[in-house]
Amino acid sequence: MSFTAIILAAGKGTRMNSALPKPLHRVGGHAMLAWSMDTARLAGAERIVTVLAPGSEDIQEWLDGAPFAIQEDQLGTGNAVAAARDAVGHEDGVAIVMFADTPLVSADSLKHLAKGVEAGAGIVVVGFRPDDPSGYGRLVEDADGIISRIVEDKECSPAERAIGLCNGGIMAVSRSSLFTWLDRVTNDNAKSEYYLTDIIAIAHADGATVRHVVIDETEVMGVNDRRDLAVAEAALQARLRQTAMESGVTMIAPETVFLSADAVIERDVVIEPHVVIGAGCHIGEGSIIHAFSHLEGARLGTCCVIGPYARLRPGTEAADGVKIGNFVEVKKARLGDGAKANHLTYLGDAEIGAGANVGAGTITCNYDGFGKYKTLIGEGAFIGSNSALVAPVNIGAGAIIGAGSTITSDVEPDSIAVERGDTRNKPGGAARFRSLKSKAKQRGT
Repeated sequence: MSFTAIILAAGKGTRMNSALPKPLHRVGGHAMLAWSMDTARLAGAERIVTVLAPGSEDIQEWLDGAPFAIQEDQLGTGNAVAAARDAVGHEDGVAIVMFADTPLVSADSLKHLAKGVEAGAGIVVVGFRPDDPSGYGRLVEDADGIISRIVEDKECSPAERAIGLCNGGIMAVSRSSLFTWLDRVTNDNAKSEYYLTDIIAIAHADGATVRHVVIDETEVMGVNDRRDLAVAEAALQARLRQTAMESGVTMIAPETVFLSADAVIERDVVIEPHVVIGAGCHIGEGSIIHAFSHLEGARLGTCCVIGPYARLRPGTEAADGVKIGNFVEVKKARLGDGAKANHLTYLGDAEIGAGANVGAGTITCNYDGFGKYKTLIGEGAFIGSNSALVAPVNIGAGAIIGAGSTITSDVEPDSIAVERGDTRNKPGGAARFRSLKSKAKQRGT
């Protein structure tokens, strides 16, 4: 099954109060427009045309060559779809009209719409039944249960306002008829706009069958302001958590865990409370993510133990059995099997060999204000606590770095490197110091 998707993204989005165009605001780590496009592709879209407003260069750049059309005048949804006429064409097939600010619609719902048109309906619209239908357009059925028209809330009669079946906005239309019907739409309404929904009555009058598919209200949740954005995020997070747990992931307090939509979490992973798993993460089977850890762009092998209070930044690659403990930050670093950095450490632009142990307080000094440099730590090496490894530097396999050392040159395999000042011990010096300070305090000096 294939269809053409027309995504309406020309709204001004003024209620977002943002320099960022509304379609590019993110839900679950992805731009809302990306959600619409990806869902359309997943459902079988062979072509996607995004309708934009004049001055939408930021979105055009984001589209990176993908087809778009410009709605020159902001004269309603019918006018917006009409702007895509040349890009869509009039060939036989199915067109699905959807929205860039409705990020949670599912691919299955789009498939149901397309199947309805392929089965002979002229139009199939999305309907939903909210607890309070106020503000939504109503789907009006004829005596045979066929949709005869859609009435906007402001245009409803008292009887129509009592209808509980509401318009979800998304619709599938026979592509060969879409623009013919749009040409007959007028702007004789309260807003003097061309409503896409008016094609329902026109199609019905022409004898075309108009059907509807009822879906969950969450799928047609529109985002108009920051509050809506937060509501959509919460709904998506609930969906992502549920999917993860059904796939074999344990979440002790799921409502406190936040996931990027592209995160891959294998079975038997345990995620403790207050964890953020951001974009580009892959967590291997049997790993444990302790509380208050933040992962982004990290790839973990099997049975890794992370945190608590760990931060894994993009480019982190941990092999099987790696331990990254509390208050450890890792950036663009690869850790071999069984490597450990258990506490209070920064590892950036580094490669740590299998079985290496990085002690507390160790830092890789990877930046000199101008460039980034690499630290190599060989297999089985032991880095003593409170060491500074000044990159570029190579610590050989099996080497031992004494605690408190600042290492500025390469260390041979199986060597011991210690760099610290000599300890000077003055017997009785502490007592003399305290005595002098006490007398001075008594004198007030």
